[in-house]
Amino acid sequence: MTAQSLPEGFAPHFRKSGFTDPWEPLYSRILDDRVQIGLFLAEAHCNSRGFAHGGLITALADNAMGLSCIRKMQSEGREPKGLVTISLSTEFLGTGRVGQWLMGDTDHVKGGKSIAFARAMILADGSAIAQASATFKVPE
Repeated sequence: MTAQSLPEGFAPHFRKSGFTDPWEPLYSRILDDRVQIGLFLAEAHCNSRGFAHGGLITALADNAMGLSCIRKMQSEGREPKGLVTISLSTEFLGTGRVGQWLMGDTDHVKGGKSIAFARAMILADGSAIAQASATFKVPE
């Protein structure tokens, strides 16, 4: 992928928060069964060695998985008011570098009545650099 070439279907992210504001510009693509979130890695996203910071990778995964759980529940006719992360696990497999497209892609979602589960891959220019899983509480 060439620098700053936005993948097809991505648009400015629909959900804003004070936590993700420093990541901007942030993009998302809403699919039938999940939400993908991505950004172009900049120096501000990296650690002192020039790699995508693990905290950014983990937070991106958490956001992608939570929004994907909500999307899945919506496709089943449910309208959750939001989710609360109960547990989150991230395993790092590689590195992302400045200029690469970093994307969280949820590949498994199970939305129960009170608990939801998800698994995601974090990709840098299409190569897996982390995998994550999470459990979410579905508030009443």
